Amino acid sequence: MTIDVHARELRYFVAVAEELHFTRAAGRLYVSQPALSKQIRVLERQLGTELFRRDQHGVALTAAGEALLPHAREVLAAWEAGAAAVEEAKAAQRGTLVVGMSTSPGRGGLLPAIRSRFTAAHPETTVRLRQMSWDDPTAGLADGAVDVAFVWLPLPDEERYAWTVVAEEPRLLALPESHPLAARAEIDFADLLDEPFLALPRSAGLLRDHWLALDARAGRPPRIGAEISGTEETYEALVAGLGVCLVAAGNAPLISLGGVATRPVRGIGPSSYVLAWRRAEGARPLVRAYARACRETVR
Repeated sequence: MTIDVHARELRYFVAVAEELHFTRAAGRLYVSQPALSKQIRVLERQLGTELFRRDQHGVALTAAGEALLPHAREVLAAWEAGAAAVEEAKAAQRGTLVVGMSTSPGRGGLLPAIRSRFTAAHPETTVRLRQMSWDDPTAGLADGAVDVAFVWLPLPDEERYAWTVVAEEPRLLALPESHPLAARAEIDFADLLDEPFLALPRSAGLLRDHWLALDARAGRPPRIGAEISGTEETYEALVAGLGVCLVAAGNAPLISLGGVATRPVRGIGPSSYVLAWRRAEGARPLVRAYARACRETVR
């Protein structure tokens, strides 16, 4: 048997069942007593049975009313929880999303394109960008400073995060134009093992190792010419001849200025640039929406 019962009728029923007095229940609900009685009669007709016994001694629940009461309370509680979830989602839509990055995503206007797609769907949301130092390979995700972040793999404690891939790009060698190897069109990584390298701060951990290509050195430790924490520092260190470094193809334009060249490298794998978020917060509406906008833009 399927019956269309409104939440209002159940709310009226529960009020009368708890008060066992129509006038008091009406006052509690801020409705007139005749209107309340009418709604209870409507509910009883729908169910095909009386829910209350009314006589000169007062009001009492019938067996059917006793049977309905716990279920009515459950339905109303579930509805209130659902309504609260909707309000929470609406509030999230009007909230702020903080996007972290250690270098500009660049890549043909990727960031403005994602933002445009995201704000078209969520016009009430404020998107804030935070530039983070290379000391933190998670670009603010680890300490909760940002909600999502454009970062490079590998990440420390990878199980904490989920991500969508933005770009898979070869790692190029950046070096001074005056360097003897700059005369080559392509360079074997084996020819770089004795070169001083620019390195990320030690706090970058696995990411430092990745950009030093430790996995391609057969156990030989790298020579560190200098540590760098940002794009400008990298460019200045290259021009000063303090070392060479690996750079993703998409970031090459950031440092390929006067005095610096980039060349393809044989013998090392590519780099993975991703939009990441904390796995525990992957269900947040704004995080999901920004990740979706990123995937759609990249696709």
